[in-house]
Amino acid sequence: MDKRSLSIETTRLIVRPFLKSDYHNWLHQNMNKLPSQHKYDIGVQDMSECTEFWFRDMIEQQNEMMNNDEVYIFGIFLKHTGAYIGSIDFSTLMRLNFHWGRVGYTLNNTHWGQGYGKEAVRGALKIAFGKINYHRVEAHINLDNIPSIRLAEGVGMQYECTRKGFINENGKWTDNLIYYMNAEDYF
Repeated sequence: MDKRSLSIETTRLIVRPFLKSDYHNWLHQNMNKLPSQHKYDIGVQDMSECTEFWFRDMIEQQNEMMNNDEVYIFGIFLKHTGAYIGSIDFSTLMRLNFHWGRVGYTLNNTHWGQGYGKEAVRGALKIAFGKINYHRVEAHINLDNIPSIRLAEGVGMQYECTRKGFINENGKWTDNLIYYMNAEDYF
């Protein structure tokens, strides 16, 4: 699949696969985050191991996963400045008769409260349904991650259920809320 076809422009954003040339932008924005605002916000990180060589290797791995229909990772960039502000990923859970994927999203905390997350996920869902050809996309959300719940609901995803002991996080099986959207709900 051609990476260029997996890009979308929204009113204020460009959502697209990462390029090797994004390194300095990506690094600068990650180094200028605010301290963690809550337990699901990574906040400031040690970026000392994130060299340009490391980043190029990461992009190669992302390309391979995309070519294998495993994981699709997109950067979120401000249209007017080109600044990197977050990422969205889709993981293929199953194909065959399902065409089922999972969405994950993160927005740098310096850009919260401006509607960028919802705008980016809405745009990325168009890629997921129209280009990656998922029929169903789920968000798996921790029970107390209120910002993520609001974002999922804000883009029109529906609560389906709570899966008990669903994901192993820090050595403990945790429950997750399942929000979903089918292609016909989007278009």
